[in-house]
Formats: sequence, C-alpha cells, structure tokens
Amino acid sequence: MSDRLANLRALMAEDGVDLVVLAPGAHLAWALDVRPHADERPLLAAITAGHAAFLMPVLEAESARTQTDLPFHVWADDEGPEAALARLLRETGAEGARSLVLDETMRADHAALVQDALPGAARSFTQSTVGRLRMRKDAAEYAALKDNARIADVALEAAWAAMRPGMTEREVAGIVGESFAAAGARPLFRIIGTGANGAYPHHQTGETRLATGDAVVMDIGAGKVGFSSDITRMAVIGSPPEGYGEIHDIVERAVTAALAAARPGARAHEIDDAARGVIAAAGYGEYFLHRTGHGMGVEVHEPPWITAASQTVLEEGMVFSIEPGIYLPGRFGLRLEDIVILRADGPEILSGLSREVRVIDA
Repeated sequence: MSDRLANLRALMAEDGVDLVVLAPGAHLAWALDVRPHADERPLLAAITAGHAAFLMPVLEAESARTQTDLPFHVWADDEGPEAALARLLRETGAEGARSLVLDETMRADHAALVQDALPGAARSFTQSTVGRLRMRKDAAEYAALKDNARIADVALEAAWAAMRPGMTEREVAGIVGESFAAAGARPLFRIIGTGANGAYPHHQTGETRLATGDAVVMDIGAGKVGFSSDITRMAVIGSPPEGYGEIHDIVERAVTAALAAARPGARAHEIDDAARGVIAAAGYGEYFLHRTGHGMGVEVHEPPWITAASQTVLEEGMVFSIEPGIYLPGRFGLRLEDIVILRADGPEILSGLSREVRVIDA
C-alpha cells in the first residue's frame, strides 16, 4: 500500500493535484487496501501530498478500523457529515485545495458534498491519477491474474468434459460454477449461449437445451484474491452449423491482427482498428457489435478501453482483453477472448487454452 500511495502522490505532484477523494470501491481498495461497507452515508478517503484520512460514519468506524490505522473524522446520523468533513479538510491541509480529483464511481450527493466544501477547486476524475496507476500491473498483480486465468481454463475443461446434447445452458453454467468454487474462486459471470442465443453478445444464460449442430459461446469469469478471470471460447455439439468454419477463421485472424498491433507506444484504438479491419474486409463488419476489449484488474471491466475512439497510449504492464466477435441473428454467434498483459516485446496471453473450437460428441 505504501508504494501505491507514494506513486499516487508523485502523479498528484506531476499534475498539480491538491486533493484526491475516493469512495468505497475499486479505487479505494487498490490505493489503501480498505474495503468498507458503502451505503447512503458519506464515507470518503481524502489524500493530499502529506496526509490521508477518512470521513467515517460512526456506524462503520469500528469495523473499518480493523482495515486501516489512518485517521478517522467520525460523524453521526444526528449531526450530519458537514462539520466532520470541514475538520478533515482543515487537518489534511486541503481546505484551500485548488485542484480536486473525485472518484468517478462516487454517489452524486457525496461528490456534491465535497464540491460544496471546496467551491474554488477545479474538479477532475481519476483517469490521470489512481486510474492511470491501476492500468499498469506489478508482479504480484500479474501472478494473481495468471492464477485466475488458470482457474478459468480448468472450469472450461470441466464443462467440455460434461457437456452433452439435451443439457441446458444453466446446467453447463452450473458445472463451471462448481469448478470455480472448488478452486476457491467466486463465480462472477457465466454466459452460455447455444445456437441462436449465441448471437446475443450478453445472452442471459437460461433453459435452452444444447442440440446437435449448435455452436456454443462460453464466456466465463470468477474472482479470487481481489482479481478475476475473463475468457471466451467456443464449443460445437457434434457437427458445426453451416458457415461456422469460415466465421471462426475470420475471428481468429482478427484476434491475431489485434495481438500484432498490441505494442507499448501504440494507441488503444489501433488494436480495435486491426481486429475490426479484418472482420470488415471479410464482409461482416456490421456483425461485430462491440469494442475489441477492456482492461482488467481489480475490476473485470476497467481502463484501458480498447475501442475505436480510445487514444490511450499503451504501456508495458497493462492488462486487457482482446475479444472480437461476429454475431449472426437467428444462426449463431462466435467470440474468441483472451486476456493479455503487455510486455516490452508485445502481449503475453494469460490463458493456456487453444482458441480452436472444442467439439462435443453428439
């Protein structure tokens, strides 16, 4: 935590930021390793060049104290948070702050409370401070992400070993969940889309039964030790549907092109451009319905965003997904997703699984 706080303060100095205010959530967990309960009561962490302290509801103080020894400015329901916030700003030297960074996930009324207390402060969000630091993973974060990827690989293998025609999507998801749980990971999502359901990128896994000739989209993820997994692979039940081989080849070439474009110094949109260009050139551009990828770390979806509009300059240590897809309404969908960490010479894929389609005996 001390290194992260020091790095945050270095960026604050670089950007001329006087005060960073974080709410319960991913930014606070990453920066200070504190995960307090969040509700309608303002609970905020304030970080300046020389101090850090909490605005803390008395209701949460005892439990939060087990997570941190930073100073608390406690307030009770019958008095409200304003006086405690004024004390916090005064004692951290932030009452005259001219440049304020707010956690963009903060409740609007809590953000207004801070802004009302600092009417002269210019406001921005965490993109250039905590967000920027979170995009680059250290060795411990990489190890956690790599282990989560291994757990997801095992879960897919378990599902493939059990899948048979007649099973429901929900039953397949249950096998994935059991594998996650056996590894000590908490299931976060299990998208199982068989046949035409696969043409919905975020299909709600349900009671549709796997049938011979179906292509099955399998997008799964779970969390362990504060990080998570996210992977998409394809299975087919018996023989693939008509045209599947051509579409799989196009999406695989899109993944390969995106991997080749992922280099330190490139802009994030260049990855999206590369993947989208392959699919568009093959005549399926209108069926690629989403961005090429997203960052991953403390949250499953976080910066950098791998979109056509993103100007983020990629740096060594960034972790993100590459997941182009083609979705043919009424027929099938096909998405291939890998999480990568960017190294000096290009991306390292965290999963050990081939992207080849897994054929399930009918």
